[in-house]
Amino acid sequence: MGRVSQAQAEENRRRVVETASRLFREQGTHVSVADLMKAAGLTHGGFYKQFASKEALVDEATAHAFDGFARLCEDGLERHAGQRDAAQRALISTYLSAEHRDSAADGCPAAGLASDMARASGSDTAHRVYAEGVADFAHWLATEDEDGLARLSTLVGALVLARATKGSPVSEEILTAAREALTDAGPAQSPSPPARRP
Repeated sequence: MGRVSQAQAEENRRRVVETASRLFREQGTHVSVADLMKAAGLTHGGFYKQFASKEALVDEATAHAFDGFARLCEDGLERHAGQRDAAQRALISTYLSAEHRDSAADGCPAAGLASDMARASGSDTAHRVYAEGVADFAHWLATEDEDGLARLSTLVGALVLARATKGSPVSEEILTAAREALTDAGPAQSPSPPARRP
């Protein structure tokens, strides 16, 4: 069997990071390397050719998840022609939906990775990336009157609780109550989006 080309190696690495990003949000960072590589359609032995350790992959997968989520927020702002209030309301509605609740693998990394980060299963790099991602999301949710932290806490807390109670009526009630609390407040419109922190 021949050596893998540089382009194929890069594609394999990208596939592993994307797969890990989804699996970690859905199942937690305790997913085994063997299961992760199988889900990516690659052999277990190829993992250490691409990554120094599983911890290094957790770092990259966390960054990848937050980068994708930040793009989603900015795309929403573009769809609403720069009207921050409308973009925020649309994101809140989507975030607090049954669809988002039921698709953790493709969902918000702040909610999906919270338990793992709280249990200190990630490296210092993963914690830093997570904290920066949470701060950036709060900044995106900010209004002229508040810094976005209370809104972010409501969103993430409601999503985590709705997922934990899925299958019972209270799950939908949590989503509805949080959505109403956040959209009835009517965030003030900001003329332009705040710059994303480096």
